[in-house]
Amino acid sequence: MQKTELNKFDAKQWYLSNFEVFESRLNGHQETPFHDTRKQAIARFADLGFPTPRNEEWKYTNVAPILRHKFELPVQPVPVDAGEIRPLIFDGFERSVLVFVNGQFEEKLSAVPAVEGVVVTSLQQALTEHFDLVAPHLGRYAAFEAETFTALNTAFVHDGLFVYVPDGVELEQPLQIVYLSKPQDGPTVSYPRNLVVVGKGSRLQFVETYGGGADGPYFTNAVTEVLVERDAVVDHVKIQKETEQAFHVGGTYVQQERQSTYTSVNLDLGGTLVRNNLNIRLNDEHCETHMYGFYLGHSTQHIDNHTFIDHAEPHCFSNELYKGILGGQAQGVFNGKILVRPKAQKTNALQSNKTLLLTNDAAINAKPQLEIFADDVRCTHGATIGQLDEEALFYLRARGISERSAEGMLRYAFVSDVFEGIKIESLRSTLEEEILERLKSIEAEG
Repeated sequence: MQKTELNKFDAKQWYLSNFEVFESRLNGHQETPFHDTRKQAIARFADLGFPTPRNEEWKYTNVAPILRHKFELPVQPVPVDAGEIRPLIFDGFERSVLVFVNGQFEEKLSAVPAVEGVVVTSLQQALTEHFDLVAPHLGRYAAFEAETFTALNTAFVHDGLFVYVPDGVELEQPLQIVYLSKPQDGPTVSYPRNLVVVGKGSRLQFVETYGGGADGPYFTNAVTEVLVERDAVVDHVKIQKETEQAFHVGGTYVQQERQSTYTSVNLDLGGTLVRNNLNIRLNDEHCETHMYGFYLGHSTQHIDNHTFIDHAEPHCFSNELYKGILGGQAQGVFNGKILVRPKAQKTNALQSNKTLLLTNDAAINAKPQLEIFADDVRCTHGATIGQLDEEALFYLRARGISERSAEGMLRYAFVSDVFEGIKIESLRSTLEEEILERLKSIEAEG
């Protein structure tokens, strides 16, 4: 047996052993019906093991750096004060925010909005108090049979966000979910699990934010499931700004019903090794899907975005735009797959991926994919890689703009259309300012 295979075998055994410890701490939760799903998921993980570059879906992302650490669930709550959380809360969300520390809900640091008929709570509480609302959906959209990290998350499901919006309700106040990881006494792991159910004709805007509060390696393995019922509208923003020692694997699984609209904006600004899996199923006619993404990498960061749009029914529209800027020795991966099933006539699907490389050592592996089994469709896809326009840079410099500011302005101009997908004006404005400053300071040297 080769050394790398031995390490991965040991890592698998480590997580299997951790599940036994986790299970022993569940107390009464072992008796709940969902615990059977946990056991099925850990059994599936045992069969799958961890992916290797020989797996086509992981060809350009080697998870070996994750497997070198013995990540453990924190035994005791880690003390956190409001000052540590405040930088992660965006202006305007102070009265509509749920805070989780190392995956556990912190009620004292949260402000849960009260809207008649709407349930906004932690998943742990929902499994006890609203089981009839949770049971039909939890684990239904995020299938763990083929995905190792989704299986792991499902096995260790304990807490996260639960939102239920009944039919015909439009939430005026957007909701923010803050996940802060704060390792203590060694490398830690958290398994946030979010379940969002939006009823017929309803509307919801929510923002996931992931950050780190201390030095040291940690691992976030997050899964979000979203059901968008008929005529519903959901705007979903995910912002990953973890520390430079963080590992982040996130899976988002969305099911859209007839005439629904779902918009996703995914921003990757941190982490040492990051993988996002975004899977959307257009499950009925006249669905509309918009997917925007931006990844900013420097030093030796590795950022991987895998997206999958399943056009299962006719007369649906999807539009996907992902852009990235990579400097230093950063590595990027974009794999965008569109499946048009035989029944899905009159599909209109657009996909574009563009990456700006600031150094010769930065690299992107782009793989747009179309699988079309219907004959009356309109589908386009493309990927481009380039560098800053020297003429545009010269033009700005000639007007007295410093080189640093000019480069930042051009970099932002390159990605600005991604931010058009953010419908919350105050959030978009704040993020635009932050991104512009990051783009001015990112190192272009190798």
